[in-house]
Amino acid sequence: MVAARVPVPRPSTLPEIMPTLKKYLIAGILVWLPLGVTVLVIKLFVDLMDRILLLIPPEYTPEQVLGFSIPGLGVIISIAIILLTGMIAANLLGGKLVALWESILARIPLVRSIYSAVKQLTETLFSSSGQSFRKVLMIEYPRRGLWTLAFQTGTDVGEAQQKTGEDVVNVYVPTTPNPTSGFFLMVPKKDVIELDMSVDEGLKMIISMGVVVPGQKSVPNGKKNA
Repeated sequence: MVAARVPVPRPSTLPEIMPTLKKYLIAGILVWLPLGVTVLVIKLFVDLMDRILLLIPPEYTPEQVLGFSIPGLGVIISIAIILLTGMIAANLLGGKLVALWESILARIPLVRSIYSAVKQLTETLFSSSGQSFRKVLMIEYPRRGLWTLAFQTGTDVGEAQQKTGEDVVNVYVPTTPNPTSGFFLMVPKKDVIELDMSVDEGLKMIISMGVVVPGQKSVPNGKKNA
């Protein structure tokens, strides 16, 4: 009678365990990379806002008064200043002071151009009834047959819109992965497809270069705005 041979497990070689190690490595990166970037961005923001403490006389800084520093104190002070300014500007007397301040700035040649442009942009963006960056669009750019995401910035009719002879919308086409740079285009409304995704979802898709794709919603495919 011949005894059965029991197979002896062969030790795993490096090429065999590489796929498993790669899977674990990617899983770890997916956990730590978003967390690390989030912490870095918050730290940069806090450090930037903390520089407002440089406006405080040295003898009144928290280090001198309390004997130790408070991380993020600049953020708290900045928010408090913004809230206080808003409370003052919202009442009648504050509105008159703001109007007086703006009339002074309007007399300074270079300053008035920058201030008026930024003020108009800010009012448009933060207005509850505004249309800027409220919709995500899909347009054919840079040529027919190629599609990209864009954000609607306005539908007001001006001289440029009138002279095109078409109903056009103003759109901003951001670059990837940096959406702060991009192109301003006036696109015929008939060539624009309005998407159902939110602005946040659109930004995620652009920043990730298409890696992060929002889930499909129940809207008819290929539906264009008339």
